[in-house]
Amino acid sequence: MCIHQLNLLAASNNLPITNFLGKQHPIEAHHLSSICDIMEKAMVNGDTCIIRCILVVFQVVFKFFFSPQTERNRDIVRRSGLLLWQLLMAPRDQICSEIQKEVCLAISSGLNILYPGEAEINNLLKLVLTEGERNSGLSQLRDVILTNLAEQLQNNRFGSEDDDHYRLNDELLHYILKIVVRESCVLITKCQTVSKDDFQRLLSTVPAASSCLRYLMAVQNHLLSNTILIKPDENDDSDSSLQGETLKVQELKTSILSLATQILTGCDEVLEMLQQVTTALINSDISDREQRLKGLEQITKATMLGHLLPVLLTSLMHPNLQTLTMADALMPQLVQLVLYTSQTALLLKTQSPVFSELNSSPSGASEQKGKLLPDERMLEEKEEPGFLTGLKIPAPWAAGKTVETVHPVRDNYKFKETVHIPGARCLYLRFDNRCSSQYDYDKLVIYAGPNTNSRKVAEYGGNTLGYGSRSVLGTGWPKDLVKVEGDTVTFSFEMRSGREHNTPDKAMWGFACTVRAQESSEDVSGGLPFLVDLALGLSVLACSMLRILYNGPEITKDEETCQELLRSKLLQRCQWQVEANGVISPALTPSPSPLPLTIDEDREFTYPSDVLVPPVGHYFDLPRIRLPPGIMIKLREISGRARPQFRPSIK
Repeated sequence: MCIHQLNLLAASNNLPITNFLGKQHPIEAHHLSSICDIMEKAMVNGDTCIIRCILVVFQVVFKFFFSPQTERNRDIVRRSGLLLWQLLMAPRDQICSEIQKEVCLAISSGLNILYPGEAEINNLLKLVLTEGERNSGLSQLRDVILTNLAEQLQNNRFGSEDDDHYRLNDELLHYILKIVVRESCVLITKCQTVSKDDFQRLLSTVPAASSCLRYLMAVQNHLLSNTILIKPDENDDSDSSLQGETLKVQELKTSILSLATQILTGCDEVLEMLQQVTTALINSDISDREQRLKGLEQITKATMLGHLLPVLLTSLMHPNLQTLTMADALMPQLVQLVLYTSQTALLLKTQSPVFSELNSSPSGASEQKGKLLPDERMLEEKEEPGFLTGLKIPAPWAAGKTVETVHPVRDNYKFKETVHIPGARCLYLRFDNRCSSQYDYDKLVIYAGPNTNSRKVAEYGGNTLGYGSRSVLGTGWPKDLVKVEGDTVTFSFEMRSGREHNTPDKAMWGFACTVRAQESSEDVSGGLPFLVDLALGLSVLACSMLRILYNGPEITKDEETCQELLRSKLLQRCQWQVEANGVISPALTPSPSPLPLTIDEDREFTYPSDVLVPPVGHYFDLPRIRLPPGIMIKLREISGRARPQFRPSIK
């Protein structure tokens, strides 16, 4: 066990023992061969204690003391790998779970030694991902390897040398995603199939992410965080550096688009299963149906819907990812997810007690409708309840912002703070009833604006406790709400007097104030139900993507430069066509003018045949456009240039 503790300590990169072990000389091949001999003898004798100790030795040796450079070393490595696999694939009745765990740790520690090539590691991972459900040893090895890769991936920047090693290829990610989708569907199905006691035990174990789900979370966070936080090197402004950063960003966006497409596809399948289970529970006659429907939301948070989708939706709203390519690729899946989440949220909402009471009282509903006006009654009949009906969307300022000094205030104490609530028409201030200062000139001044140069609203100071000034400014510290117009208020407090020896703390308490955007102090809910929140987030993202699709591609620099030319009425009267060789030329027949005729264009006009013949020379790519006579006459009148007159020569 001392070796085991040494291995655990060495796993930390911040401890001195890690650097000490890393500087030791590699172990020789005959020493590792002796370790293998001890392992073989212990396996024959069934000595579990020695087997477990040798497995821990393998972990330390593979991590710090072995380098398979020679052919003999590679032979010893193959022998060690065969022994480990023999233990891993042994039947469960012949090997205990502790030994199986140590085997997985040994293989994970020596992954790059036992499987030196990328192809060999990929084959191993493909094996544990595809066959892990049929074998407990492979399943445990899969969990250990993915957990280790997830931890390493979180500490690496995109594009680093180890990034490709820890971030698996698309094929393996597809296998992992299939496992995550299957696990999520099974977890949701248990809400309907397991017994009452098993359901309670299930609720006590979630939300807990599996190793496959944790790895997907690490990959997603790795890509998204690097896309949002990536910055060019400020010390290197060369063209090659800028080009490298651009390529890195494009590679990141391509990887994110591929991962996001797979995640949204998997979430679509999980949401379909969630809708089926919800419908089945509503239509069932299970005694604990209400408890299961309430617990279904908690179970859903433990799936990929709770661990992957919210982070992805939030990140896709970042300007770096609000691109036409993203919108075009993800829009169909987003629409489908909006439908599934809103429908399922409405199903669960109809089973809530408040909603049921409203629907179960026809007399009350009829009385309420009887009081409506004819037009309102018509609207009431057409309106269908949605998943947001009756729900109050929490505002970030509903709880209010508390501003306060230290208690009690000290000599020469100064305090200044500004509170800004975007979108608020006015702010309401409620002061604590303990507010006090020693003298009335130890005061608080309130300004309706971002600084002390703004309009002064009020000032308060002093106390009525019989100490210091024994008086207060004006009517004293307010007992009622103080209304401040606008969305910003600034507090400025200054302690100008020195504390006297007989002044108690309560006479120098300072002040505390709560700032709200609502006049009433309303109760703040714990937030929206999870599926409602998810449906709202998907709807916002879908609307944002629709706006990008509607606006189309961004205006290029060439288009900005040619804005005046593109707005030319003369060019708008011409119809252009692209030839097979890519050259732009006028059409054979002029297009009808979209503009009203303001000049003499009544005469029929056709393009002469010679206009389509390119002029001789390389100084023109486009043929000359012959304008109608009416336009030419108008242009001459505006420019003041008369038509040239040709006089016959006199001989």
